[in-house]
Formats: sequence, C-alpha cells, structure tokens
Amino acid sequence: MVKLCDAFLAQGEQGFQDLLRRVSISRLRTYQLYETLKVRTHLHKLNSETLRKAAPRLWERLQQGDEALAADLAQAILIGHLDMIIAALDLLGVPHQDGFFAKDADVSSYLTDGWQERAYEALKDRFPPHVLAFYLNHLGIETGRAQEIFQPAA
Repeated sequence: MVKLCDAFLAQGEQGFQDLLRRVSISRLRTYQLYETLKVRTHLHKLNSETLRKAAPRLWERLQQGDEALAADLAQAILIGHLDMIIAALDLLGVPHQDGFFAKDADVSSYLTDGWQERAYEALKDRFPPHVLAFYLNHLGIETGRAQEIFQPAA
C-alpha cells in the first residue's frame, strides 16, 4: 500500500526542501493549521526559516514512516496551492467545493486509467511541476487509487 511518506520520499531530499519552501505561513493561520503543524514538527517557533532549518530532521522522520507528520506537511504545502487543486479537480471532473470534497466521497469513478498523466500534462506549464506531481500522488493515496507512486516522465 502506498503511503504519504512515499510521496514525499519520491521527491528526493532536494524536492522535499523545495516543497517546504512553498509553505505559506499566512495560509496556515487562515485555515487554522499553524499550531497543529508547529506541534507536529516539534518547533517552538514556526516560520519559513525554522521550517527550512528543520528539513533534515523532518526528512529523517518521513524516512522512518511518520505518516502523521506526512499528513500535516501535505496539508501545509497543498493549502497554499488551492488554485492548482481546483484546476486539477475541474480537469478530472471531480465535484468539489473550492478544492475540497467530502472525506467519505467516492471520487474513484473520476480517476480513470491514466488520470495522473492527463492531469500532469495539462497543468505542468501552469503550476510548479513537482508540486503538481506531489498533489496527484496525494490525491491517489487519499482516494485509495494509488497502486504506486506517480513519477512524471522527464
């Protein structure tokens, strides 16, 4: 079974550090995720610099399979890219409310063969490709459709 840690690890350590640089502290506060992430990352103060400096420790925890950390980091990264999420869900025809769909919603009928490749090819020039690939993996994992980690062709 594919896990969120796998989606992070597939990015490589440099890719992971780049994902962390894309965390929007203001969005964390808006969506009330700031304190949760601060506690989960074991940081006394959460800002761009402390998150960047914590990257090696966080990477190590992901390598050890800390799925709770992976889930909170994924939320923190993706909340800053709602425009990309909305575009991907619209492209795939997945019904949603501003990029969110009900946790118990069965969207698997919208994720037909080759859905990740189609979405990636259509959106890679509009959004950061590695963030898009991460989101497509995240969506596959969260919906139970991921059989393996999606790695876009270079």
